[in-house]
Amino acid sequence: MHGFKGERVLMRIHIGERDKYEGEPLYWAIVQLLRKRHYAGATVTKGIMSFGASSRIHTAKFLELSLDLPVVVECVDTEEKIREILPELDKMVGGGLITLERVKVIMYRPHNTEDEEADDWSIDVTGPGKTQHLEPRSS
Repeated sequence: MHGFKGERVLMRIHIGERDKYEGEPLYWAIVQLLRKRHYAGATVTKGIMSFGASSRIHTAKFLELSLDLPVVVECVDTEEKIREILPELDKMVGGGLITLERVKVIMYRPHNTEDEEADDWSIDVTGPGKTQHLEPRSS
């Protein structure tokens, strides 16, 4: 799916490990929904500490809260597809945070790439007061 390169939208869904949807872990239900709808992919990351709108600390340090660690589900796809799924996510996510940001996809391919040639990509990375030009790594 090399045509996936270019500007896309990164969606991050910040929830708790104990959050449920129809009896399943919420992060599991979200990933299954994204897969069923043929989104490009999703990654679930478990955090070690967080606080949110309630200002309650969730951390692995305290035994009683260690079962509700922060979880982030990330998905990158077209803006159209991301916006299309938001109403369903709104119904699934009771408490949490969903953010969107524009990203530039420079590579998207499956792990088995031995027979493929390296992509010819370069990108300008700009930040406050600096510009850096990145080139592809040579094999």
